[in-house]
Amino acid sequence: MSANPIYLGVVGVGGVARPSRPLLADSPRSGTGLFAGDPPGDWATASATPSLNKTGALPAEEMATYLASAPGRAILVDNTSDINLARSYPTFLKKGISVVTPNKKGFSDDLSLWKEIFSSAAQGKALVYHESTVGAGLPVLSTLKDLVATGDKVTRIEGVFSGTLSFLFNTFAPASGSSNAQWSAVVTQAKELGYTEPDPRDDLNGMDVARKLTILARLAGLEVSRPDSFPIESLIPAELASLPSSADGISQFMTRLPEFDAQMANIKDAAEKEGKVVRYVGSIDVASKAVKVGLQYFDKDSAIAGLKGSDNIISFYTKRYGANPVIVQGAGAGGEVTAMGVSTDLLKVMERLH
Repeated sequence: MSANPIYLGVVGVGGVARPSRPLLADSPRSGTGLFAGDPPGDWATASATPSLNKTGALPAEEMATYLASAPGRAILVDNTSDINLARSYPTFLKKGISVVTPNKKGFSDDLSLWKEIFSSAAQGKALVYHESTVGAGLPVLSTLKDLVATGDKVTRIEGVFSGTLSFLFNTFAPASGSSNAQWSAVVTQAKELGYTEPDPRDDLNGMDVARKLTILARLAGLEVSRPDSFPIESLIPAELASLPSSADGISQFMTRLPEFDAQMANIKDAAEKEGKVVRYVGSIDVASKAVKVGLQYFDKDSAIAGLKGSDNIISFYTKRYGANPVIVQGAGAGGEVTAMGVSTDLLKVMERLH
């Protein structure tokens, strides 16, 4: 055990938290006191304890006070997607508690919260790392931050930011060969494989991509007020958008989606006639301050058209790199890779705090 242990408060024990534990336990930095009072091997047992599962989360103020009382530096790891907890980050940061999280809700909420999070971190001399809010374990935010910090001018950011929508279009309109698959069948396949949210409309409405674009745009220097402040093309047929988000509403949506297959087929065919494929992308034009999310056509030999499976690809066009963008590509979704991103952030924070 280090003479200067670091105390960790973890909120959320689900898909991201579980795979992160063995990663941290195997890390060469795990001897720093990260698991003080709770060895990593005991987490699986502890999380299965009935009393732990029955106890609700403490209020944010109470958690912050508890962590601030630790006899050393403390870090909050928020593995949830809870907007209310994210809105409480300033409470932790002002008390000197650093934050590591894949929760994109706070960083893409009102611009005022974004500013308050980072001003609170400065006030409390705490750190904020949120690499996994965009691209899971891919080094997307760190690449952008490095470009900006070294004086490069980012002119445009473009890419496929959703693993779900990447899979849908790579399957529906592959760049190599052709596919006769109906759009509704591909959505059903993605849902059965677990690629979509329980309600596929949460992927098809484009809001998840819009949140990621908001974060990137802000890091690139644009003061985007909210993720709904720019054009977002929804892939939900207007006639089905008002169905309830209940199990019955989801079932109705999936049952009726084939009625609209012709609309998506027409879009695919129109791209084909131009020798192109359709993809769902997000783009940021820094000079014109234009941010948008939606369908675009791409040449079949382009990097975006050639994506496989559910991979993400993000291209950074800058003054320094000219016509050839810096490209980050790979698995951008899933518990294991997101856990890697969170664990990497955590190790970076620990190194800086020591």
